[in-house]
Amino acid sequence: ADRRAGNLPSAGNLGSASAEPLFDPHAIRAYATPEELLADPEVNLVSICTYTDSHVDLAIKALRAGKHVLLEKPVALRAADVRRLADLAREHPKLICMPAMCMRFWPGWDWLRDRIADRMLGAVRSATFQRLGAGPNWSAEFYRNPDRSGGALFDLHIHDTDFIYWAFGRPNAVASAGSASHLTTLYRYPDTAHSPGLHVAAEAAWDLTPTAGFRMRYLVNFEHATAEFDVSQTPSVTLHTKDGSTPLDLPAYAGYEGEVRHLVSAIAAGRTDVRATLDDAVAVAELLEAEAESLRAGREIELHPGG
Repeated sequence: ADRRAGNLPSAGNLGSASAEPLFDPHAIRAYATPEELLADPEVNLVSICTYTDSHVDLAIKALRAGKHVLLEKPVALRAADVRRLADLAREHPKLICMPAMCMRFWPGWDWLRDRIADRMLGAVRSATFQRLGAGPNWSAEFYRNPDRSGGALFDLHIHDTDFIYWAFGRPNAVASAGSASHLTTLYRYPDTAHSPGLHVAAEAAWDLTPTAGFRMRYLVNFEHATAEFDVSQTPSVTLHTKDGSTPLDLPAYAGYEGEVRHLVSAIAAGRTDVRATLDDAVAVAELLEAEAESLRAGREIELHPGG
């Protein structure tokens, strides 16, 4: 949907020699407003990639129009707003509203979560995650306004907070240091017989010099091996054991494609169970709110069971 009519080529006018059309209207349907798109009975699934502060209201409209939804992260900057959407979604049990938590589908990250769960490499001793860059250089009026985007904390760091929640569950407490544009968080988990002294930490930044590039990494130390991911390397995952280092053979697609495949397959099969849920998004929003409070207060913030 695009309200700028000049951006929407018609079937009878594919542009002129001086202006290339944005798309072929014979192959792609365009709409002037979200409401026009949602009224189309041939549309079954809507992908919402708008600014964060429009996510919840657009998703509610889509669900009420009978559409499945893939909703970009963060769903909202407040857990209460995510919860409002989750409650509404429960009124439409045959529809899927899936938050686009792409790291749950990223090759090498889904593998890591499986190894944490099945303990094939032993218990996890430590897990560190790093996601550093210069920040978006587009839509500055949105991304550089932390009241709208949430800054690196909510828009970038959410990837690692979500993965940590998915892989390890809800921590007992979080301790964050830095700022909304560059922070490090420690996630406190209780000692158990299987994971004594578990150390989990994540760093995120939107303040690197642009020429420094982008870094997405993890280093997870198990009892019997160490798993390393580096998005700048090919292959991106290496498993280090006492017998040497072995690169993993992973699928060639990114997590964005993986999440779309997962959702479309579920819809085609008539299933509503998906890997990322709105209840997950509520829990992750609560974690991010606790991290933001820790940054403001300069102290560890305890998390109550169940929110």
